[in-house]
Amino acid sequence: MDEPKTFRSKIQADAIATSRAKQLRRTLTPPECRLWLAIKAKKLNGLHFRKQVAIGPYIADFYCHAARLVVEVDGSHHDPITDHRRNTWMEGQGIRVVRFAASDVRDHLEYVLMDVRRECEEQIRLRSVAKTPSVSGCAGATSPGSPGEES
Repeated sequence: MDEPKTFRSKIQADAIATSRAKQLRRTLTPPECRLWLAIKAKKLNGLHFRKQVAIGPYIADFYCHAARLVVEVDGSHHDPITDHRRNTWMEGQGIRVVRFAASDVRDHLEYVLMDVRRECEEQIRLRSVAKTPSVSGCAGATSPGSPGEES
């Protein structure tokens, strides 16, 4: 019996999804390939992306672990109900999902890359803010000499 892989994010990848992801890595659609060529090897602000990644029972087109961001390229085969269920599951794991139409990747790649870069930066910023404790360890606390302190 195959054990599910554990990624750095500690989300168990389903064995079936992992096997399917390996197959999909070799058969990217033309829009997925176009986006991959633009983001692989840390070409987008030094961010590391992986393609066709098994995350739990799902397969993400592209995943940036540092930003906990999934990037999906939606062609005609995407089902809105399945996509919604998957997005809900991913968000429950703390992963943000952004979607782009295959035609946008094909015709407006520079705008797609700007959006992906902005989403990554925002997710990384939000994660760093969430990890930064306040001065006294209590939300809303002020440090000596800070605005709001009575003299």
